[in-house]
Amino acid sequence: MRALAPPGASMRRRQFLAIIGGVGAARPFSLRAQQATKLPSVGFLGAGTPSGWSRWTAAFLVRLHELGWVEGRTMSIEYRWAEGHSERYAEITAEFVRLNVDVIVSVGSAALAAKRVTSVIPIVFTIASDPLGDGMIASLARPGGNVTGLSTQAVDAASKRLEFLREILPSLRRFAILAELGNFGTVLEQRKVEAASKTIGLETVTLEMRNANDIAPALSGLKGRVDALYVIPNPIANTNRDRINALALGERLPTMHGFREYVEAGGLASYGPSTADMFRRAGDYVDRILRGAKPADMPVEQPTKFELVINLKIAKALGMPLSPTLLARADEVIE
Repeated sequence: MRALAPPGASMRRRQFLAIIGGVGAARPFSLRAQQATKLPSVGFLGAGTPSGWSRWTAAFLVRLHELGWVEGRTMSIEYRWAEGHSERYAEITAEFVRLNVDVIVSVGSAALAAKRVTSVIPIVFTIASDPLGDGMIASLARPGGNVTGLSTQAVDAASKRLEFLREILPSLRRFAILAELGNFGTVLEQRKVEAASKTIGLETVTLEMRNANDIAPALSGLKGRVDALYVIPNPIANTNRDRINALALGERLPTMHGFREYVEAGGLASYGPSTADMFRRAGDYVDRILRGAKPADMPVEQPTKFELVINLKIAKALGMPLSPTLLARADEVIE
């Protein structure tokens, strides 16, 4: 004989099932609503490799976090790496267009390629040699279009690098310039270096590279032909900076670079703007764009922090004594 349910039990059971059913019905709706709400997204186009850009990426993310953006919670970032292959910039940008990102971040040469793919998605460049000359922007004060960022345009650091190189090597008479063929920023700095060299009576030899395979042949046999190597920063050199410095050391050549990361990878010295600081400041641009600002109205800014970095370990390996005065002027001496 089946036990009878207590009075009201049937009603409570129906109410309980109704609640459960309501929750079950509401949950898919809630999930659909969350999925439909797209997080603000950033397409991060790395011209090099994740390891080579780790310091820069970290500086960018730290600044975004300070401004209230948390990756995976309040925003998303799509990372893509060209690994020194400039022909991939357009392909990666096209993917960002398909993903419908809200802003693209990269360096000057990649940003220029990205602009050729999209005139709609905002683009922030972290380092650009001459965004006016290469047509990325209409003016520094009012860029127009969909591109803005940080430029080294008004900064002539080439003369300063040569000054430091002569101080490091007083016997300097002739040096080689390692440059990426066809890179607009590289060509611009190469002209500045050659012009500055002529004014102080130094000879230059240009070593051109189209890809990483050209590095070893370019640097082979330089010993005795030149006194030093001046490396112009570019995606190929950045991706292969350890290799370049190792080959230069094998040729017994002191090296001068534009960014500290090259010295940390075995170069002798660098002078130039802090790349980490410029990536950090790019976070401010991205923050403003995600909150509704238009790149066309955001002035292009210049670097404010410069660094002289010297690798004392490499100097010793080359048998080069460095003056205490020079070492005292350095922002950092790597021992």
